[in-house]
Amino acid sequence: MTGSPADAAGTAGTADTADTARTAVMELQALLGRARRLDRHLTRLMTVDEGAEPLEDSVVRPLSEALAHLGGEDDGRGAEPEPGTPGERLWRLAVDATRLRTLPGLPTGVQEATAALQHLAWLFTEDPEIRAARVAELREIQSALTPEIRVAADGPYLVTNPSRITDWLGEPIPALPQTALCRCGASAMKPLCDGSHARVGFSGDKDPLRVPDERESHQGVQVTVLDNRGLCAHSGFCTDRLATVFRQGREPFVAPSGGRMDEIVRAVRACPSGALGYAIDGREPADQPREMAVEVSRDGPYRVTGGIPLTGDDGRPEPRDAGASAEHYSLCRCGQSRNKPFCSGMHHYVGFTDPPLPENPTLYEWAGGLPALTRMTQIFYEKYVPQDPLLAPLFSRMSPDHPERVAAWLCETFGGPKLYTERYGGYQHMIAEHAGKALTEEWRARWAQLIARAADDAGLPSDAEFRAAFVSYVEWGSRIAVENSQPGATPPPRMPVPRWWWVCSATPGSRVSALAPVTEEPSADLPAPGEPLGFTAHIRPLFRETDRRSMSSAFDLWSHTDVTRHAEAILGRLRQGDMPCDAPWPSDRVDVFARWIAEGTPE
Repeated sequence: MTGSPADAAGTAGTADTADTARTAVMELQALLGRARRLDRHLTRLMTVDEGAEPLEDSVVRPLSEALAHLGGEDDGRGAEPEPGTPGERLWRLAVDATRLRTLPGLPTGVQEATAALQHLAWLFTEDPEIRAARVAELREIQSALTPEIRVAADGPYLVTNPSRITDWLGEPIPALPQTALCRCGASAMKPLCDGSHARVGFSGDKDPLRVPDERESHQGVQVTVLDNRGLCAHSGFCTDRLATVFRQGREPFVAPSGGRMDEIVRAVRACPSGALGYAIDGREPADQPREMAVEVSRDGPYRVTGGIPLTGDDGRPEPRDAGASAEHYSLCRCGQSRNKPFCSGMHHYVGFTDPPLPENPTLYEWAGGLPALTRMTQIFYEKYVPQDPLLAPLFSRMSPDHPERVAAWLCETFGGPKLYTERYGGYQHMIAEHAGKALTEEWRARWAQLIARAADDAGLPSDAEFRAAFVSYVEWGSRIAVENSQPGATPPPRMPVPRWWWVCSATPGSRVSALAPVTEEPSADLPAPGEPLGFTAHIRPLFRETDRRSMSSAFDLWSHTDVTRHAEAILGRLRQGDMPCDAPWPSDRVDVFARWIAEGTPE
């Protein structure tokens, strides 16, 4: 009996699927063999820990798991020798893995291995032009794939065709067409995945003791605030900036009539997790569209904006909590969230930290980079300027991106990337913006006063050192702007954007704060009477880290050369008791330092 056309079509479709699966298995087997052979070759060439294999965790393991998932056999052997350098072989592997990754229905292990191979091929390509061309080729291969973030089961976040990934300073992280972001918190190359989740036994399950998924409604006079505590990432954007409405440690958490409607709306829109929402007259407005982007926040979660689709290991949409926004959400990065894959704020409690700032950070780094400065300028121009009778008329015709332009200027001025120069034309363009406006001292003073308030609202650092530098630049820069704006002014042409620094070298850590917790640093062991003295063994340990930082503008107390050069001056201050600044040395320490000088300041 002959089947119907529909039966014939179904049979053909099944056969096509089977053929695709067989092809995928064969290509996986070949890819896995080549990866194993290259891994062994790199192990012999590279300086790695004993027993370590550079591709084992990030490439070989996920490919092997994907092959097993498809029912293919893994003989554990490597492929035949391939010609070319390790970099050339990595590039060919990356291209072939990327082509395989475009096939539908493959296990997520293929994406994970592809991400690792693309990154390794990028690292091994030193020439910038060749690197750019190769990235473009990979993008073209997978250009038909929809951007998404796929949550691999007990594995990383697999980001396909990301538009932009930035660090907490707003600086771009190389975003390859297939990127694997660490989810377990154990990667040695955070934020990228290095396969550590398999070694540490990471589980992506939700904790049954998580904060319940319940969305509460708090009706106020002008606006109703919607809040799901189970989705909160505890970033503090609401409690730090509108504490009269969002009351930390009090119940109910939300007091919807404790602030102006525009302030509440601004705070809700700033919520990176999507836990907060609002309604006016019973209607929730749509989220404001933004560029697809992933921000790696400092010591915290991935903050996703732009409605990047979030899918599970099977490719289906990841289940969301009640009221959760699809436009923005926060993903756990420490591996300890109780609401995986979403952040629950556990990074605060498990001590999850990124590498510290450099010893002498720029003002840009200390402020929090471009995101923090943009927050400040947006608050300034959205909140303070419109309600001020002096400034509102002055800025009534400003361009929509004016807050971003000012943030880019401050970013560059405070020691960050040259964004204003690259995007807007540098110092000459800023001069043109002010030319002929005849700004007054009254306008300038109000601008300086309100930008400081916006800095408070935006959560910029409030330590004395940063605010001294911040205010000094605001005063200096605003007065220069007034000067340049006067009729007939002739500002010097072709000047660079100014670069500002800490005031009088008052850098973070240069003093002991009166509010700092009292900590005891390890005490230095004094030499025995008659014991030969040396700088490394006996003198350097006498100076604490805080002593070193406080004198860093003049010389380095941990440098034999510097201390030898200034030895007599240091001894004089030690004997007077005004060094260190918090307490004089005991006489036996001073005697050791004096004896070291008498013995010729030996190293």
